[in-house]
Amino acid sequence: MAIILQKGQRIDLTKGRPGLEKITVGLGWDPIEQKSKGLLGGLFGGGGSGSNMDIDASVIMLEDDKFLSKENLVYFGNLKSKCGSITHTGDNITGEGDGDDEQVIVDLKRIPANINKLVFVVNIYDCVKRKQDFGQVENAFIRVMNSSNNEELLKFNLSESYAGSTSLIVAEIYRHGSDWKFGAVGTGSMDPGLSQMVQRYS
Repeated sequence: MAIILQKGQRIDLTKGRPGLEKITVGLGWDPIEQKSKGLLGGLFGGGGSGSNMDIDASVIMLEDDKFLSKENLVYFGNLKSKCGSITHTGDNITGEGDGDDEQVIVDLKRIPANINKLVFVVNIYDCVKRKQDFGQVENAFIRVMNSSNNEELLKFNLSESYAGSTSLIVAEIYRHGSDWKFGAVGTGSMDPGLSQMVQRYS
């Protein structure tokens, strides 16, 4: 059974799991349906559905907690890291449907020794123009599975209100000695795009 984490919790990911080498990180969310096409409907994207909200998941690879190269960013425009350790399976532009909306496959054994942390973030594409924020999103989560058998190891539900936030720092996977740990972050920001989020680590 998967371990359910709360915001701020940290947990061993590989300790006690010596065979765990490749994981699948799934991120999911649901746009809140807008019931009216009146004033509020026009304010929040201009329609009767939240399905026009395009949320993107990305991974920022850090060296000593710093972002040092554009090669260390995996997102919809660069689906695989140069080292081959991280693969983004592709962009989901609506968030509709059950289960994971976007997935990232991480081969822990292939992560270069100089990379000490992976930061998982999500942001709303073109959020300023569309006047959208994470207050219009519900059921957001991140979960980690063993890629070899799809066993769900842990899950973090982002249950608090993120109204006003246009980006989220969702979680971290980081080195702890010879092992890897997972940290549930769940911090919202008003960064309008991925480039501004990356600058936080430069």
